[in-house]
Amino acid sequence: MHAVILRVTIHDDEQADRTLREETVPAVSGLPGFVHGYWMGPYEGGGISTTLWESEEAARAAAERARSASPAGVTIDRVDVVEVAAHA
Repeated sequence: MHAVILRVTIHDDEQADRTLREETVPAVSGLPGFVHGYWMGPYEGGGISTTLWESEEAARAAAERARSASPAGVTIDRVDVVEVAAHA
């Protein structure tokens, strides 16, 4: 299993929340290989999300999609793909 960790800067709290709930979560959860997702914030003026994927290939595809996205109300600052070493 692999994870995509994403950090964003939030410019408009209301717009960012609406985009997250109405667009981002439904789109991401429908992608091939999606397992779970956690979107957290606000955190130091931004937010963090961690999404879990069945394979490295699925995680890398999701990361590329995130890098090219421009969601309303936020700027995507960083996108990382990491292997999940353990979970409980």
